[in-house]
Amino acid sequence: MTQAIELDSVNPTEVARDWLKAFEAAIVADDIASASALMVDDSHWRDLLALTWHIETFSGRDRIEKMLRAMLPVMRPRKFVVAPGRTAPRIVKRAGTRTIEAIIAFETEAGTANGILRLVPAAGGPSGLKAWVLLTALDEIRGHEERIGKRRPRGEEWSGGFGGENWLDHRQKAIAYEDREPTVVVIGGSQSGLGVAASLNIHGVDTLVIDRHERVGDAWRKRYHNLTLHNEVWVDDLPYMPFPANYPVYIPRDKIANWLEFYADTMEINIWTSTEFTSGGYDKRAGHYEINVRRADGSTRTLKPRHVIFATGVSAIPIMPDLPGIETFAGELLHSSQFDSGKKWKGRKAIVLGTGNSGHDVAHDLCVSGVDTTIVQRSSTLIVSLKEAQRVYELYQEPTPTADNDLIGLASPYPVLVNGYRISSAMCKEADRPLLDGLEKRGFRLDNGPPDDTGFQMKYLRRGGGYYFNVGCSDLIVEGRIKLLQHHDIERVVPEGLKMKDGSVRPADVIVAATGYKNQQDVVRHFMGEEIAEQLGEVWGFGGDGELKNMWRRTPQPGMWFVGGGLPHVRIYSRFVAKQIKAVEEGLIEPTLPDDRRAPDKEPLVELKRTTVTA
Repeated sequence: MTQAIELDSVNPTEVARDWLKAFEAAIVADDIASASALMVDDSHWRDLLALTWHIETFSGRDRIEKMLRAMLPVMRPRKFVVAPGRTAPRIVKRAGTRTIEAIIAFETEAGTANGILRLVPAAGGPSGLKAWVLLTALDEIRGHEERIGKRRPRGEEWSGGFGGENWLDHRQKAIAYEDREPTVVVIGGSQSGLGVAASLNIHGVDTLVIDRHERVGDAWRKRYHNLTLHNEVWVDDLPYMPFPANYPVYIPRDKIANWLEFYADTMEINIWTSTEFTSGGYDKRAGHYEINVRRADGSTRTLKPRHVIFATGVSAIPIMPDLPGIETFAGELLHSSQFDSGKKWKGRKAIVLGTGNSGHDVAHDLCVSGVDTTIVQRSSTLIVSLKEAQRVYELYQEPTPTADNDLIGLASPYPVLVNGYRISSAMCKEADRPLLDGLEKRGFRLDNGPPDDTGFQMKYLRRGGGYYFNVGCSDLIVEGRIKLLQHHDIERVVPEGLKMKDGSVRPADVIVAATGYKNQQDVVRHFMGEEIAEQLGEVWGFGGDGELKNMWRRTPQPGMWFVGGGLPHVRIYSRFVAKQIKAVEEGLIEPTLPDDRRAPDKEPLVELKRTTVTA
């Protein structure tokens, strides 16, 4: 039996090749037991369409074996190699574990694929190593490859055709949809909608984006005046089109809005602006949706796509507070989505309800605009400095191409992700200790991502908010320039402001509700009815398979898809959504998964046993 070895004693490329050779020999021989024996007991395999045509995680050798028995005869993976031209195999630390990490390439019956292999010392494995994490991701569908590079349009059809239609004529016809129905309708024209539409275009799927705003980018352009992206620019490229090298590290609101407008034009995205989605339904017999829209001129149309993608993110339907007496308030009441600048209330008094990112940013703007500002905390909040928040994207600081970093980032199955975020959040908390101590002295209630101290990113993935990247508002609270109230101390709203349970009144001329938005299942319920919403189920938050529920993959409702998240999610996952829709349209897969392939929420997630929580 081969004994476990020290990582520093081996050549990473050679041992990765040895493992891939042994693995391929086992699966070609249909020897599932030998294939799974090449993985440690607490191993994890995350698949993005390559073997399962799904986004799915399998933790533990029993589940991995079950997946292999079902999928190998169908997909026949083969020709496993260390991916040429990619970042070379190397020794790295991931989620606290030292591992040999290699980018791999292979083929299946569906097409070409790539992935990540992470090896750790273990007796019995080739060269004394076994697989700890394996990612497999479909790159191209055979016969339906992306129209990029050598397969890009040649443009010859527009040269020499004098007297006929030119490129612009064709674009205007394509956008009008006067003689056809779109295959896909995307609801929402900000980064998520544009990213997935661009990816669908590259795959040759006819796609129309509808957006209620007047201009592409208005979803950003109309937000509060000093809004700036909190992610560093090298993390935020959109699909197929990176930002210019001179773009600022943190992109301002109007600059990102203008970029989205430029992106839509450059990627030839068909988009109807000033178009409101009013209602919809699904015709089961015909197999298409009926999407009722109202255009800017008041005209209406019923679109009949086979697929509808909700790209409304978490900001489709604002939630207003339910404080008793709110209807009696004599001042101005508005949601944070309506807030632009605090200058209007200079010299007056404002109360902001909510301590997430929006609540803090609004309170910050009001305070520095000369407004007497109070912020109301409704529940414990995670605070992290902007500098420390970038720690979760440290991967992108490495001298490796973005495409390689994206693939490496995908190779974080849920248990690994939890451990990695637990480590990084502990480091953030320690670095931010003076700020956090100051907030607690002011009575601010803090958390670090309950129940497992996994920080802001996991809090975002689990519930969509509940944190703030400090760009100065926390300091204003510590200094007492922004006053702090706790929601549980409020009795009711009165005409002049908030009446507290101690009998005092906190006066206000304006109350800004930074109280969030309805979830995406509720958005579907609002526009398309109870039956479809219940058929769909919950959207966002982790399911029993360690993947986000109904995000970026087939849902129980035929032809209904959801995209969202931050700009990195848009870039990474849009291509996988487009490939699934292309596969449905080509008859390669069904519009929904069979019932026995859907991960039940009650199925326990395998926790990571390999590492302790250390930096």
